[in-house]
Amino acid sequence: MSLKEKIKNFNPNNIGQKDANLFGLPFTTEESNVVVVPVPWEVTVSYGGGTVNGPEAVFEASAQVDLFDPFLPNAWKLGVAMEQVPKKMKAESLKLRKQAEKYIDLLASGLTPDKNKEMKKIQESVNKACFNMVNEVKERTSHFLKQGKLVVLLGGDHSTPLGYLQALAAKHGDFGVLHIDAHADLRAAYEGFEFSHASIFYNALKIKELKKLVQVGIRDYCEEEYDLIKKNKGRIVCYFDKDMKHQLYKGKKVAELHKEIIKQLPKKVYVSFDIDGLDPKMCPNTGTPVPGGFEFEEACHLIQILAQSGRTIIGCDINEVSPGKDEWDANVGSRLLFRMINMMAYSNGFKKL
Repeated sequence: MSLKEKIKNFNPNNIGQKDANLFGLPFTTEESNVVVVPVPWEVTVSYGGGTVNGPEAVFEASAQVDLFDPFLPNAWKLGVAMEQVPKKMKAESLKLRKQAEKYIDLLASGLTPDKNKEMKKIQESVNKACFNMVNEVKERTSHFLKQGKLVVLLGGDHSTPLGYLQALAAKHGDFGVLHIDAHADLRAAYEGFEFSHASIFYNALKIKELKKLVQVGIRDYCEEEYDLIKKNKGRIVCYFDKDMKHQLYKGKKVAELHKEIIKQLPKKVYVSFDIDGLDPKMCPNTGTPVPGGFEFEEACHLIQILAQSGRTIIGCDINEVSPGKDEWDANVGSRLLFRMINMMAYSNGFKKL
């Protein structure tokens, strides 16, 4: 059955089917315009874990998402599907995570890999595996980009999008990043791990095509990261959460602030969304929750302003969703995923379906 036939026979008002794909939709990755690439990887997380289960949890929760979005009323007709979660990658992540935890414990006790052979071996093993993960993500995302599809990456921890950013640079040339997060993620080889979740944008800045990094909602960072932001004034623009809130307390309108943020970005934009960029009540089980942050609709408003600005959202990711005993974090993550897909599609010309 073709995409058109499936659209004709599908009732978006019905409940999602158990044997369906993402959001209860009947589409495959081959026929869809939008493909979600799951990356169940969290080897270098330094506090709470569980993000390795994020892609599967978001997938399960997505069946409860209503398919009507007034911003893009027939969004479900886009054709959206998620790749199967790679079991081999997840198994490797779980195995290496145990080694990394041992390494971090030894590091906290005062030992270093320079003087401890076991630590050195673990460090080398983790760095090699993370390097391979980056290359695998680049290959998987490039595969769909070459087919003209829009791609969303679903982590996993925040180290996972690096390969996708490399793939987008090869396809699109110069672009900018809108980074929504509680953390700056600008640490160099954090805890000795080159591809740490805390180093994603330190590494991404090595991509010469990444001309502008606009960070929003940042409220947890070290002095080294703060200095790097200041030294890269122009290429890195950081809207710290405290400064944003204080502007609003003094009477600045949210819409005015959001338009100011979006004006910093070039024509092509990638959106990287760490779920802890939201207020922790939205994601209490994420690895490193920090007080403050965006309300759900506030964050969506910022991305909608981007989509309506005439800029093109060339790709996006959602990371650090860690499911708890209930489905709350995954419910929030799945609804954020739905909204981001629709706004990305809108910016790419899918205004009428």
